[in-house]
Amino acid sequence: MSLLEVERLTAGYAAVPVVRDVGLSVERGELVALLGANGAGKTTTLLAISGLVSTYSGEIRLAGASISGLAPARRARAGIQHVPEDRSLFPSLTVDETIRLAGGTRRSPEWVLEYFPALRELGGRRVAALSGGEQQMLALARALCRDPSLLIVDEMSLGLAPLVVNAFFPVLRRIAAERECGVLIVEQHVHVALRWVDRVYVMAGGTMAASGTADEMRPKVDELTSAYLGEQTAPSPVPAPAGTHAVDSGS
Repeated sequence: MSLLEVERLTAGYAAVPVVRDVGLSVERGELVALLGANGAGKTTTLLAISGLVSTYSGEIRLAGASISGLAPARRARAGIQHVPEDRSLFPSLTVDETIRLAGGTRRSPEWVLEYFPALRELGGRRVAALSGGEQQMLALARALCRDPSLLIVDEMSLGLAPLVVNAFFPVLRRIAAERECGVLIVEQHVHVALRWVDRVYVMAGGTMAASGTADEMRPKVDELTSAYLGEQTAPSPVPAPAGTHAVDSGS
C-alpha cells in the first residue's frame, strides 16, 4: 500500500476539468518529481491532492484511507502539508514567529532547524527582508513543523539560482529518509531533479504522458527536457463527466 495513491483523478475550476484521469503514487521515504510544461496541469494536480480545487471523479487515498471528500484543513490534519508556488508567508512576521506559529502546541519546532540551520541566525529578521532562497527555506521549515507524512512542494526552485536549488535536494532526501515522509515536488530543473528523485511523472495537456524511475528516465533526459520546455497547447474545455457534479473539497 502506497502512502499516497491517486487514481483516475479529474479536477479543475468552475466545472471545467483541467486534469483528466491522472494517476500517481508516492511511497513513504520516497522523493517523486512531477514534470511538465507550463499549463500541463501540475499545480492543479497538487491542489487537488490538497483539496484546494474541485474534483469531479477519481480517488485520492492517504495511507490507504480515502481523503477525496475531506476539506483542506482535514487533509492537513491527516498528514498533508503543501508548500505553494508563492510560499504564502506573512511578510511582517519574523522567522522565529513564523516557526513558532507553525509549530502550534504539537511540539517544539526546534528540531526543524536541524534541517535548516541557517534559519537560526535569521530568527529576528522579518520575512520581507529575506532572500528568495531564505524564504523557500522558511516555507519548507514551516511545513515540516507539522511533521507531515506527505510533503507537497510546488515549483521549489522558482526564481532561485541553480546553486541554491542544488542545496535543497539533499535536505529533501534527508527529510524523506529520516522522517519516513513522502515528498512530491513540481520541479523545473529536470537535470537536477533526475539526480535526486526516486521516480518521475511527466504531464502534458492535463494528462500523464510518461512515468518511470529516475534511472529509467535519465537516458531520456534530452527528450524530457524538450517536452518540458516546449510550448504546450492548452486543452480545450471539457465538460464534467456525465452524471457527476463538481465537488468542492474545500466545503
